[in-house]
Amino acid sequence: MYLKHLSLLNYKNIAQAELDFAQKLNCFVGDNGAGKTNVLDAIYYLSMSKSALTMTDGQSVMHGEDFFVLDGSYVAEDERAESVNCSFTKRAGKVLKRNGKEYERMSDHVGNFPVVMVSPQDTELITDAADERRRYLNAFISQLDRQYMVSLMRYNAVLAERNKFLKCSSDESMLQIYDMQLSEHGTRIYERRREIVEQMQPLVEEYYRIISGDREQIEIIFRSELEELPMKDILIRSRERDIVNQFTTSGIHRDDVVFKICGYPLRKYGSQGQQKSFLVSL
Repeated sequence: MYLKHLSLLNYKNIAQAELDFAQKLNCFVGDNGAGKTNVLDAIYYLSMSKSALTMTDGQSVMHGEDFFVLDGSYVAEDERAESVNCSFTKRAGKVLKRNGKEYERMSDHVGNFPVVMVSPQDTELITDAADERRRYLNAFISQLDRQYMVSLMRYNAVLAERNKFLKCSSDESMLQIYDMQLSEHGTRIYERRREIVEQMQPLVEEYYRIISGDREQIEIIFRSELEELPMKDILIRSRERDIVNQFTTSGIHRDDVVFKICGYPLRKYGSQGQQKSFLVSL
């Protein structure tokens, strides 16, 4: 599938634009601040129903306007035409349509038009905290596995409720109910993350070998507390600490992915070029 035509209206600094694309390679050339990155972000938005740049929908509206509209025309591998339309108004919110039909849930759209984006901000995957790497994994896996995304949404909702409850109560029976739900969804998320990272490892290694001329060996290692104990046992073990701290201190929301080069942390020992080559391979 490829994007054949893109229409933008009031999206960030682009008042209006109509763009036609070649099937394989397209290049954007222009001055700084002209909107090149915003065009790429609009393409990402049509696939993921949100900006890649951690901006709210309201922040994506052009200054002085009340709405934006994105419209993409795609051609599938079997030459079938597909269209995605997304409109947002500050009063009514967001509406997402595929072939003219509105989605009941935005999450139903994710994965139908897969996208991979490489940007300068990707260095945060290496240099920043674990939540950046979890965010990458979640966006990546959600495009492949609808059930994973559902489990992730439910886990986050229960986690938020449990944390809110811990701030005002320590009732054991209620915590057991929360823990049962967290264990069910958390175990499913952990197993899928571990499986995907295991599948990624040899592929990323091969791409990095090609880019680097086979000069270094890289590794991707998945880390989770569930490698030691089942989720339900982890929650029981940390319950007293959770009550004292008034939030959930253990679980899959603390998972991480470690990147290494020649056996050492890429974050500390990889040059800028090595880190960039790794990110492209990833």
